[in-house]
Amino acid sequence: MLDIVYIPVSALLWCWHRLFALPFGPADGLAWLLAVVALLVTVRALLIVPALRQARSQATLRALQPRVERLRAAHRDDPRAQATSIRALHREHGVRLFAGLLPLLGQALVFLGLFHVLRSFDRTHASALGPFASTSSPLTDEANRATANYLFGAPEVRAFLDAHLFGAPLSATVSSAGDLLFSVAALAVPLALLAAVATHLTARLAPVGTDGTAAVMRVLSLWVFPAGALVSGAIMPVVVLVYFATNAVWTCAQQYVIRRVLAAEATAAAVAATAAARASAPRPGAKPRRR
Repeated sequence: MLDIVYIPVSALLWCWHRLFALPFGPADGLAWLLAVVALLVTVRALLIVPALRQARSQATLRALQPRVERLRAAHRDDPRAQATSIRALHREHGVRLFAGLLPLLGQALVFLGLFHVLRSFDRTHASALGPFASTSSPLTDEANRATANYLFGAPEVRAFLDAHLFGAPLSATVSSAGDLLFSVAALAVPLALLAAVATHLTARLAPVGTDGTAAVMRVLSLWVFPAGALVSGAIMPVVVLVYFATNAVWTCAQQYVIRRVLAAEATAAAVAATAAARASAPRPGAKPRRR
């Protein structure tokens, strides 16, 4: 059903793994983890421009909020005229309310595709068909190691299953580590902490809204979402946690850079407006021109 997502994600992951397999070897855990990080960086780099465009749109929207409130007050008894006037104001200033859906949708699809592709390396359990499906006849270990996984052939499937990092299998989770609990936790816990801290800092860097919904979302972003990142450390495979933590760090760094860019643009705009006002003002002692 979602092969349109799974196949491109597996193709990109395959390319990066082939590259990192050259120095490390195809069954090296570091080669697989670097491939996951490179995939994330590739996708997020492609989404920088839409993210910056949306940040500018949101900044303009916040600046227009007083005018929007005045329009709402002026057309309180006419919802249609109110909506029309607000849309016209947004269109005049180039505000696109739904432009931010593209980066969010892209990240969600990539995460879903990567999670499924990585989990599909091990189809010996019931939930082997997809994110929302299960099977009553999972593959045996021997059959699984001999079955391709999208663009990954059987040798690459075996390479992934044999890959370890510091003694921990890449597909292992803390909740199902068994005798390898210490090795898996040594990787999963720092990754979950990194994701939680980065998520919290991203919320602190985000602009603060003034309405009730924004206040609720800020509380969720500051505390609930980071707590969710910590919980993920117990239930997500190590290789997926690498993606999760890298994505959180990238988002935090991107938020910081965008904030600096918008601040610089606002300062430049204010300087330009001041210079224009001074240029149009009459010189001291000069008689004002009469029209």
